[in-house]
Amino acid sequence: MGNAVRGWGLVFTGLLLCGCAGGRLASDSSGPGPFDRDAKNRHSRAGGNPRHAGDSTLLPIPAPAAVPYDAATTYAKLVKVYPFIRIADTRTSAETVTIGGIGFVDRGQRRLQLDLYLPAQAARDKGPLAAVVLVHGGGWRSGQRSNMAPLAARLAARGIAAAVIDYRLAGEARYPAAIHDVKAALRWMRANSAAHGIDPQRIAVAGGSAGGQIASLAGVTNGMGRFDPDGAGSAVSSAAQAVINIDGLSDFTSAQARAHEDDPAKKPSAAGYWFGGSYAELPGLWRDASPTFYVGRHTPPMLFIGSAQARFAAGREEMVEKLRAAGVASRVVMLPGSPHSFWLFEPWIDPTADAIAAFLHTHIPTTTRQAP
Repeated sequence: MGNAVRGWGLVFTGLLLCGCAGGRLASDSSGPGPFDRDAKNRHSRAGGNPRHAGDSTLLPIPAPAAVPYDAATTYAKLVKVYPFIRIADTRTSAETVTIGGIGFVDRGQRRLQLDLYLPAQAARDKGPLAAVVLVHGGGWRSGQRSNMAPLAARLAARGIAAAVIDYRLAGEARYPAAIHDVKAALRWMRANSAAHGIDPQRIAVAGGSAGGQIASLAGVTNGMGRFDPDGAGSAVSSAAQAVINIDGLSDFTSAQARAHEDDPAKKPSAAGYWFGGSYAELPGLWRDASPTFYVGRHTPPMLFIGSAQARFAAGREEMVEKLRAAGVASRVVMLPGSPHSFWLFEPWIDPTADAIAAFLHTHIPTTTRQAP
Protein backbone atom coordinates (compact mmCIF):
# COMPACT_ATOMS: atom_id res chain seq x y z
CA MET A 1 0.00 0.00 0.00
CA GLY A 2 3.03 2.31 0.28
CA ASN A 3 3.15 2.65 -3.48
CA ALA A 4 -0.58 3.36 -3.55
CA VAL A 5 -0.19 6.18 -1.04
CA ARG A 6 2.71 7.74 -2.94
CA GLY A 7 0.83 7.42 -6.23
CA TRP A 8 -2.26 9.02 -4.72
CA GLY A 9 -0.24 11.92 -3.37
CA LEU A 10 1.47 12.54 -6.68
CA VAL A 11 -1.54 12.35 -8.94
CA PHE A 12 -4.44 13.48 -6.85
CA THR A 13 -3.21 16.94 -6.00
CA GLY A 14 -6.14 18.88 -7.32
CA LEU A 15 -8.30 15.78 -7.61
CA LEU A 16 -11.74 16.56 -8.93
CA LEU A 17 -14.73 14.66 -7.60
CA CYS A 18 -18.41 15.04 -8.21
CA GLY A 19 -21.26 12.74 -7.34
CA CYS A 20 -24.85 12.29 -6.39
CA ALA A 21 -26.69 9.74 -4.26
CA GLY A 22 -29.69 7.66 -5.06
CA GLY A 23 -28.40 4.52 -6.78
CA ARG A 24 -30.07 1.18 -6.23
CA LEU A 25 -28.94 -2.42 -6.29
CA ALA A 26 -30.27 -4.66 -9.03
CA SER A 27 -31.70 -8.00 -8.02
CA ASP A 28 -30.20 -10.99 -9.77
CA SER A 29 -30.56 -14.72 -9.45
CA SER A 30 -27.76 -17.18 -9.02
CA GLY A 31 -27.90 -20.32 -11.03
CA PRO A 32 -26.31 -23.47 -12.34
CA GLY A 33 -22.69 -24.32 -12.18
CA PRO A 34 -19.52 -24.05 -14.19
CA PHE A 35 -18.96 -23.58 -17.88
CA ASP A 36 -19.01 -26.84 -19.82
CA ARG A 37 -18.13 -28.00 -23.30
CA ASP A 38 -21.78 -28.20 -24.37
CA ALA A 39 -22.03 -24.41 -24.15
CA LYS A 40 -21.55 -23.97 -27.89
CA ASN A 41 -24.67 -26.00 -28.66
CA ARG A 42 -26.70 -24.16 -26.04
CA HIS A 43 -25.64 -20.81 -27.45
CA SER A 44 -26.66 -21.82 -30.96
CA ARG A 45 -30.09 -22.91 -29.76
CA ALA A 46 -30.45 -19.66 -27.80
CA GLY A 47 -29.57 -17.51 -30.81
CA GLY A 48 -26.25 -16.48 -29.28
CA ASN A 49 -24.06 -17.53 -32.19
CA PRO A 50 -22.86 -14.30 -33.83
CA ARG A 51 -23.85 -15.55 -37.28
CA HIS A 52 -27.47 -15.67 -36.11
CA ALA A 53 -27.39 -12.52 -34.00
CA GLY A 54 -26.80 -9.86 -36.62
CA ASP A 55 -23.08 -9.49 -35.96
CA SER A 56 -21.58 -11.28 -38.97
CA THR A 57 -17.88 -11.94 -38.94
CA LEU A 58 -17.70 -10.66 -42.55
CA LEU A 59 -17.09 -6.91 -42.51
CA PRO A 60 -18.06 -4.93 -45.64
CA ILE A 61 -15.20 -2.44 -45.40
CA PRO A 62 -11.41 -2.90 -45.39
CA ALA A 63 -9.72 -3.18 -42.02
CA PRO A 64 -7.69 -0.22 -40.77
CA ALA A 65 -3.97 -0.73 -40.36
CA ALA A 66 -3.15 -3.01 -37.45
CA VAL A 67 -2.30 -0.99 -34.35
CA PRO A 68 -1.04 -3.19 -31.51
CA TYR A 69 -2.31 -1.94 -28.19
CA ASP A 70 -0.50 -2.88 -25.01
CA ALA A 71 1.54 -1.21 -22.30
CA ALA A 72 4.85 -1.50 -24.18
CA THR A 73 3.67 0.09 -27.43
CA THR A 74 1.76 2.78 -25.56
CA TYR A 75 4.76 3.53 -23.34
CA ALA A 76 6.91 4.11 -26.43
CA LYS A 77 4.44 6.76 -27.58
CA LEU A 78 4.03 8.47 -24.21
CA VAL A 79 7.45 8.43 -22.56
CA LYS A 80 8.78 11.51 -24.38
CA VAL A 81 5.93 13.60 -23.00
CA TYR A 82 5.70 11.78 -19.66
CA PRO A 83 9.32 10.75 -18.91
CA PHE A 84 8.45 9.76 -15.33
CA ILE A 85 5.95 7.03 -16.21
CA ARG A 86 6.61 3.34 -15.65
CA ILE A 87 4.74 0.33 -17.00
CA ALA A 88 2.66 -1.14 -14.19
CA ASP A 89 3.74 -4.63 -13.22
CA THR A 90 1.37 -7.49 -12.49
CA ARG A 91 2.39 -7.77 -8.88
CA THR A 92 0.49 -10.06 -6.58
CA SER A 93 1.00 -10.91 -2.96
CA ALA A 94 1.93 -14.45 -2.01
CA GLU A 95 -1.64 -14.95 -0.81
CA THR A 96 -3.36 -13.80 -4.02
CA VAL A 97 -4.84 -16.65 -6.03
CA THR A 98 -4.58 -16.39 -9.83
CA ILE A 99 -6.45 -18.87 -12.03
CA GLY A 100 -5.62 -18.44 -15.71
CA GLY A 101 -7.18 -19.56 -18.96
CA ILE A 102 -10.71 -20.30 -17.79
CA GLY A 103 -13.09 -20.80 -20.72
CA PHE A 104 -16.35 -18.91 -20.25
CA VAL A 105 -18.11 -19.14 -23.62
CA ASP A 106 -17.61 -20.70 -27.06
CA ARG A 107 -17.93 -18.57 -30.21
CA GLY A 108 -17.81 -20.84 -33.22
CA GLN A 109 -14.50 -22.71 -33.00
CA ARG A 110 -13.04 -20.25 -30.50
CA ARG A 111 -13.30 -20.44 -26.75
CA LEU A 112 -13.16 -17.06 -25.02
CA GLN A 113 -11.15 -17.14 -21.81
CA LEU A 114 -10.70 -15.17 -18.63
CA ASP A 115 -8.06 -14.97 -15.91
CA LEU A 116 -9.36 -14.70 -12.35
CA TYR A 117 -7.58 -12.83 -9.55
CA LEU A 118 -8.82 -13.65 -6.06
CA PRO A 119 -7.87 -11.87 -2.82
CA ALA A 120 -5.94 -13.55 -0.04
CA GLN A 121 -7.69 -16.23 1.98
CA ALA A 122 -8.01 -13.86 4.94
CA ALA A 123 -10.18 -11.53 2.84
CA ARG A 124 -12.25 -14.43 1.53
CA ASP A 125 -12.79 -15.73 5.05
CA LYS A 126 -14.62 -12.51 5.91
CA GLY A 127 -17.47 -13.39 3.56
CA PRO A 128 -18.41 -13.36 -0.12
CA LEU A 129 -16.42 -10.90 -2.19
CA ALA A 130 -17.39 -8.07 -4.48
CA ALA A 131 -16.14 -8.78 -7.99
CA VAL A 132 -15.48 -6.91 -11.21
CA VAL A 133 -15.17 -8.01 -14.84
CA LEU A 134 -12.43 -5.97 -16.56
CA VAL A 135 -12.66 -5.18 -20.29
CA HIS A 136 -9.49 -4.14 -22.15
CA GLY A 137 -9.29 -1.32 -24.67
CA GLY A 138 -7.71 -1.07 -28.10
CA GLY A 139 -10.06 0.84 -30.39
CA TRP A 140 -12.47 -2.13 -30.65
CA ARG A 141 -9.96 -3.86 -32.98
CA SER A 142 -6.86 -4.68 -30.90
CA GLY A 143 -5.65 -5.34 -27.37
CA GLN A 144 -5.70 -8.40 -25.15
CA ARG A 145 -7.02 -9.34 -21.74
CA SER A 146 -3.55 -9.26 -20.18
CA ASN A 147 -3.58 -5.45 -20.57
CA MET A 148 -5.88 -5.32 -17.54
CA ALA A 149 -3.89 -7.79 -15.41
CA PRO A 150 -1.99 -5.14 -13.39
CA LEU A 151 -5.27 -3.47 -12.43
CA ALA A 152 -6.84 -6.84 -11.59
CA ALA A 153 -3.93 -7.69 -9.29
CA ARG A 154 -4.27 -4.39 -7.45
CA LEU A 155 -8.01 -4.83 -7.03
CA ALA A 156 -7.41 -8.30 -5.58
CA ALA A 157 -4.98 -6.72 -3.11
CA ARG A 158 -7.84 -4.42 -2.08
CA GLY A 159 -10.20 -7.33 -1.38
CA ILE A 160 -12.05 -7.42 -4.72
CA ALA A 161 -12.14 -10.43 -7.04
CA ALA A 162 -11.32 -9.42 -10.62
CA ALA A 163 -11.51 -11.18 -13.98
CA VAL A 164 -9.74 -10.02 -17.14
CA ILE A 165 -11.55 -11.28 -20.21
CA ASP A 166 -11.34 -11.96 -23.93
CA TYR A 167 -13.97 -10.57 -26.26
CA ARG A 168 -14.35 -10.63 -30.02
CA LEU A 169 -12.61 -7.71 -31.71
CA ALA A 170 -13.88 -5.90 -34.79
CA GLY A 171 -11.84 -8.06 -37.18
CA GLU A 172 -13.65 -11.14 -35.88
CA ALA A 173 -17.17 -9.87 -35.27
CA ARG A 174 -18.75 -6.45 -35.49
CA TYR A 175 -20.90 -4.61 -32.95
CA PRO A 176 -22.70 -5.79 -30.79
CA ALA A 177 -20.72 -9.05 -30.47
CA ALA A 178 -18.39 -7.59 -27.82
CA ILE A 179 -21.38 -6.66 -25.64
CA HIS A 180 -22.67 -10.23 -25.88
CA ASP A 181 -19.26 -11.51 -24.78
CA VAL A 182 -19.02 -9.22 -21.76
CA LYS A 183 -22.49 -10.26 -20.63
CA ALA A 184 -21.46 -13.90 -21.03
CA ALA A 185 -18.50 -13.22 -18.73
CA LEU A 186 -20.77 -11.58 -16.15
CA ARG A 187 -23.06 -14.60 -16.31
CA TRP A 188 -20.11 -16.97 -15.84
CA MET A 189 -18.94 -15.01 -12.79
CA ARG A 190 -22.39 -15.26 -11.25
CA ALA A 191 -22.89 -18.95 -12.12
CA ASN A 192 -19.51 -19.79 -10.58
CA SER A 193 -19.61 -17.33 -7.71
CA ALA A 194 -19.98 -19.90 -4.93
CA ALA A 195 -16.92 -21.84 -6.09
CA HIS A 196 -14.75 -18.73 -5.83
CA GLY A 197 -16.22 -17.01 -2.78
CA ILE A 198 -17.89 -14.26 -4.81
CA ASP A 199 -21.15 -12.57 -3.86
CA PRO A 200 -23.50 -13.03 -6.85
CA GLN A 201 -25.26 -9.78 -5.93
CA ARG A 202 -22.05 -7.69 -6.01
CA ILE A 203 -20.61 -8.11 -9.50
CA ALA A 204 -19.53 -5.00 -11.41
CA VAL A 205 -18.17 -4.37 -14.89
CA ALA A 206 -15.32 -2.00 -15.76
CA GLY A 207 -13.24 -1.17 -18.80
CA GLY A 208 -10.70 1.23 -20.20
CA SER A 209 -10.94 3.27 -23.43
CA ALA A 210 -12.97 1.20 -25.94
CA GLY A 211 -13.40 -1.26 -23.07
CA GLY A 212 -14.92 1.53 -21.00
CA GLN A 213 -17.58 2.14 -23.65
CA ILE A 214 -18.22 -1.60 -23.97
CA ALA A 215 -18.45 -2.06 -20.19
CA SER A 216 -20.79 0.91 -19.87
CA LEU A 217 -23.11 -0.36 -22.57
CA ALA A 218 -23.12 -3.85 -21.04
CA GLY A 219 -24.07 -2.36 -17.67
CA VAL A 220 -26.74 0.11 -18.75
CA THR A 221 -28.52 -2.56 -20.80
CA ASN A 222 -29.10 -4.92 -17.86
CA GLY A 223 -32.06 -7.17 -18.68
CA MET A 224 -32.30 -6.21 -22.36
CA GLY A 225 -32.49 -9.46 -24.31
CA ARG A 226 -31.31 -8.11 -27.65
CA PHE A 227 -27.92 -7.39 -26.06
CA ASP A 228 -27.80 -10.78 -24.36
CA PRO A 229 -28.79 -13.59 -26.74
CA ASP A 230 -26.93 -16.12 -24.58
CA GLY A 231 -29.37 -15.40 -21.77
CA ALA A 232 -32.40 -16.86 -23.53
CA GLY A 233 -33.74 -19.52 -21.22
CA SER A 234 -30.94 -19.09 -18.69
CA ALA A 235 -31.68 -18.91 -14.98
CA VAL A 236 -28.48 -16.92 -14.40
CA SER A 237 -28.51 -13.14 -14.79
CA SER A 238 -25.83 -11.19 -16.66
CA ALA A 239 -26.66 -7.96 -14.80
CA ALA A 240 -23.94 -5.73 -13.38
CA GLN A 241 -24.53 -4.05 -10.02
CA ALA A 242 -22.10 -1.21 -10.80
CA VAL A 243 -20.30 0.18 -13.85
CA ILE A 244 -16.85 1.78 -14.11
CA ASN A 245 -16.00 3.65 -17.32
CA ILE A 246 -12.28 4.47 -17.48
CA ASP A 247 -11.79 7.12 -20.18
CA GLY A 248 -14.29 5.60 -22.58
CA LEU A 249 -16.86 7.35 -24.78
CA SER A 250 -20.45 7.74 -23.61
CA ASP A 251 -21.97 9.11 -26.84
CA PHE A 252 -20.77 8.23 -30.34
CA THR A 253 -23.25 10.69 -31.86
CA SER A 254 -21.86 13.80 -30.16
CA ALA A 255 -19.91 16.27 -32.28
CA GLN A 256 -16.92 15.79 -29.98
CA ALA A 257 -16.86 12.03 -30.60
CA ARG A 258 -17.54 12.22 -34.33
CA ALA A 259 -14.68 14.66 -34.87
CA HIS A 260 -12.32 11.79 -34.05
CA GLU A 261 -14.31 8.59 -34.46
CA ASP A 262 -15.94 9.58 -37.78
CA ASP A 263 -13.01 11.40 -39.37
CA PRO A 264 -13.39 10.94 -43.18
CA ALA A 265 -9.59 10.92 -43.49
CA LYS A 266 -9.62 7.59 -41.69
CA LYS A 267 -10.77 4.93 -44.13
CA PRO A 268 -12.24 3.52 -42.03
CA SER A 269 -12.04 4.89 -38.50
CA ALA A 270 -11.78 2.43 -35.62
CA ALA A 271 -15.43 2.96 -34.70
CA GLY A 272 -16.52 2.87 -38.35
CA TYR A 273 -14.83 -0.48 -38.77
CA TRP A 274 -16.52 -1.85 -35.64
CA PHE A 275 -19.95 -0.66 -36.81
CA GLY A 276 -19.42 -1.54 -40.46
CA GLY A 277 -20.01 2.01 -41.68
CA SER A 278 -19.65 5.72 -40.97
CA TYR A 279 -22.06 7.82 -38.94
CA ALA A 280 -23.66 9.13 -42.15
CA GLU A 281 -24.23 5.57 -43.33
CA LEU A 282 -25.37 4.02 -40.03
CA PRO A 283 -26.51 6.79 -37.63
CA GLY A 284 -28.92 4.47 -35.83
CA LEU A 285 -26.18 1.97 -35.04
CA TRP A 286 -23.84 4.67 -33.71
CA ARG A 287 -26.65 5.84 -31.44
CA ASP A 288 -27.51 2.28 -30.44
CA ALA A 289 -23.96 1.77 -29.11
CA SER A 290 -23.97 4.98 -27.04
CA PRO A 291 -24.48 4.23 -23.31
CA THR A 292 -25.97 7.63 -22.55
CA PHE A 293 -29.23 6.80 -24.34
CA TYR A 294 -30.08 3.94 -21.96
CA VAL A 295 -29.94 5.82 -18.66
CA GLY A 296 -32.98 5.41 -16.45
CA ARG A 297 -34.04 4.49 -12.95
CA HIS A 298 -32.87 0.93 -13.66
CA THR A 299 -29.26 2.01 -14.33
CA PRO A 300 -26.69 0.73 -11.80
CA PRO A 301 -24.35 3.16 -10.00
CA MET A 302 -21.64 4.48 -12.32
CA LEU A 303 -18.08 5.65 -11.78
CA PHE A 304 -16.23 7.60 -14.47
CA ILE A 305 -12.44 7.91 -14.24
CA GLY A 306 -11.05 10.37 -16.76
CA SER A 307 -7.73 11.50 -18.18
CA ALA A 308 -6.74 15.03 -19.10
CA GLN A 309 -7.47 14.21 -22.77
CA ALA A 310 -10.82 15.87 -23.50
CA ARG A 311 -11.76 13.82 -26.57
CA PHE A 312 -12.42 10.73 -24.44
CA ALA A 313 -14.98 12.57 -22.32
CA ALA A 314 -17.46 12.69 -25.21
CA GLY A 315 -20.96 12.46 -23.77
CA ARG A 316 -19.82 12.02 -20.17
CA GLU A 317 -21.15 15.29 -18.77
CA GLU A 318 -24.55 14.75 -20.36
CA MET A 319 -24.68 11.17 -19.09
CA VAL A 320 -23.86 12.26 -15.54
CA GLU A 321 -26.72 14.77 -15.71
CA LYS A 322 -29.09 12.03 -16.87
CA LEU A 323 -27.96 9.79 -14.02
CA ARG A 324 -28.55 12.57 -11.53
CA ALA A 325 -32.02 13.24 -12.91
CA ALA A 326 -32.84 9.52 -12.67
CA GLY A 327 -31.69 9.36 -9.05
CA VAL A 328 -28.78 7.02 -9.85
CA ALA A 329 -25.52 7.33 -7.92
CA SER A 330 -22.56 8.48 -9.98
CA ARG A 331 -19.10 9.88 -9.47
CA VAL A 332 -16.49 11.42 -11.73
CA VAL A 333 -12.81 11.13 -10.79
CA MET A 334 -10.37 13.13 -12.89
CA LEU A 335 -6.61 12.51 -12.96
CA PRO A 336 -5.06 15.91 -13.78
CA GLY A 337 -2.23 15.86 -16.27
CA SER A 338 -2.71 12.21 -17.17
CA PRO A 339 -2.57 10.68 -20.67
CA HIS A 340 -5.12 8.35 -22.15
CA SER A 341 -4.33 4.74 -21.11
CA PHE A 342 -3.14 6.00 -17.72
CA TRP A 343 -4.40 2.81 -16.03
CA LEU A 344 -1.55 0.87 -17.64
CA PHE A 345 1.11 2.95 -15.90
CA GLU A 346 2.61 4.19 -12.67
CA PRO A 347 1.88 6.63 -11.06
CA TRP A 348 -1.82 6.40 -12.02
CA ILE A 349 -2.72 2.74 -11.63
CA ASP A 350 -2.88 2.71 -7.83
CA PRO A 351 -5.16 5.77 -7.60
CA THR A 352 -7.34 4.12 -10.26
CA ALA A 353 -7.60 0.94 -8.19
CA ASP A 354 -8.28 2.99 -5.05
CA ALA A 355 -11.11 4.88 -6.75
CA ILE A 356 -12.71 1.66 -8.03
CA ALA A 357 -12.43 -0.10 -4.68
CA ALA A 358 -13.89 2.86 -2.79
CA PHE A 359 -16.80 3.16 -5.22
CA LEU A 360 -17.66 -0.53 -5.07
CA HIS A 361 -17.43 -0.70 -1.29
CA THR A 362 -19.71 2.35 -1.07
CA HIS A 363 -22.33 1.50 -3.68
CA ILE A 364 -22.54 -2.29 -3.51
CA PRO A 365 -21.58 -2.94 0.10
CA THR A 366 -22.03 -6.25 1.86
CA THR A 367 -24.87 -4.88 3.98
CA THR A 368 -27.11 -4.48 0.91
CA ARG A 369 -26.61 -8.02 -0.33
CA GLN A 370 -29.81 -9.83 -1.27
CA ALA A 371 -30.33 -13.56 -1.00
CA PRO A 372 -29.58 -15.38 -4.26
